[in-house]
Amino acid sequence: MHELWRGNANAWECDELGHLNVRHYIAKAMQGIGTLSDLIGMRRAFGGDASATLIARTMHIRFFAESRPGAPLHIQGGVLDVRPDGLDAVLMMYHSATARLAASFVISLDHAAPRSGQPFTWPDRMQSRLDQLLVRLPDEAGPRGIEPAEPASDLSLQRADALDLAWAGRGRFLPEDADMFGWMRAECAIGKVSDSVIHFKEGFPEQWASHAGNGPARRASALLEVRIAIRNYARPGDGFVIRSGLTGVGEKVRNLVHWVLDPVTGRPWWSVEGVACIMDLDARKLVPTEADTLASLRAQVREELKL
Repeated sequence: MHELWRGNANAWECDELGHLNVRHYIAKAMQGIGTLSDLIGMRRAFGGDASATLIARTMHIRFFAESRPGAPLHIQGGVLDVRPDGLDAVLMMYHSATARLAASFVISLDHAAPRSGQPFTWPDRMQSRLDQLLVRLPDEAGPRGIEPAEPASDLSLQRADALDLAWAGRGRFLPEDADMFGWMRAECAIGKVSDSVIHFKEGFPEQWASHAGNGPARRASALLEVRIAIRNYARPGDGFVIRSGLTGVGEKVRNLVHWVLDPVTGRPWWSVEGVACIMDLDARKLVPTEADTLASLRAQVREELKL
């Protein structure tokens, strides 16, 4: 594998859980994709004068070890597979001081025109470079709690209403959410959900109760694995709503799905399927779900809800 990024977990990138927020994992991974584009021969792929770029369409991420403020990190990666008009990349983020794996990323990218987003075929001159970057998928980067599947095609506000999905978030895409080409930055796909998930009290009642009390919140939800499917990239000024539901509940983990939708048209921007847990912020470990809460959560599971 090739080194694609090296840096650290800045304190301002860490959240109320005391570790690197999920959006910044993706932001750093996308910097790694920029380095990968250099190796392919697309030196200006993410510059304002680009004639071709790489656009993320799906991501599968696993989180292995917390990245606390100041932690030195680096990313290695390569190309898993090449399609006529795109590729799949794998990136492995490590704690540089210990060589411990922090996170893995498998990202499907289109080779596309930057302003229209339309995919087009690779030029012949890049084929040999792509072949030289091919690597095998490390065992750790494969799915664990999320089954590979094609994203669902029936996402809409109407469908969310029919499934009685919880209202977890609502907001707007701001100028700072946009990339060089005026499209939503890839890290928004988990960042907007991260900003809103506290309102999914149906899925994390312990966290909601913690905030409803008088003392400091010492339990919070944390992601262990996530899959993201981006259907449409928003632009600044567009709005979004987030509808959420549970698809499975275990003693220590919960499977959930978030649909991020355009509140005007009802069409999907993207969807997120996650495996999450309740984390004790003092012990820094997963907390088993109490029996009465477990029964209540299982009564809310919607097996027909898909990514």
